[in-house]
Amino acid sequence: MIHGPLLWYLNRGTGFAILGLFTMATALGILATGQRAGRGVPRFVTQALHRNIALIAVVVLGVHITTAVADSYVDIRWWQALVPWAGSTYEPLWLGLGTLALDLTLVVTVTSLVRTRLGHRSWRVVHLLAYAGWAAAMAHSIGIGADVRADAGWADLTVAACAALVAGAVVLRVGRLAVPAGSPS
Repeated sequence: MIHGPLLWYLNRGTGFAILGLFTMATALGILATGQRAGRGVPRFVTQALHRNIALIAVVVLGVHITTAVADSYVDIRWWQALVPWAGSTYEPLWLGLGTLALDLTLVVTVTSLVRTRLGHRSWRVVHLLAYAGWAAAMAHSIGIGADVRADAGWADLTVAACAALVAGAVVLRVGRLAVPAGSPS
């Protein structure tokens, strides 16, 4: 175990980076779905961007978890980073939500890597867990990131912007679904 400000900053920094990356991946996933994925941008481009941003987020998530476990300031064991509500005394609700977000992310990532073996329908059902994972990550960042937000208005703005981006993507997607495929948009 290591202790020092570098780990704290790296942990918090990667946490906010992940929130931004998973928000972008979620919004792109929402917008890249369906027959009319986007205006002027081929669907395969938005899907590739969605996939690549999500994979980068998973790598950054690995750094986030490693720094959280390595930092001795808070006693988080490696199994507590994998099993939700596994006995951590540090912010158990919020840490558990972060762990749940990790677990859902791992399920979505692994099933996406073996998508061709699962079949589209099965993969899509499992992939819907990404919404719950993003929501759990948002709740985790709101609850466990209170130490950052207490002194930094930018942190609240970041969380609000992430929520607005995904909500906006949902509104656009629902709006597209309301317009018949053959009609001009």
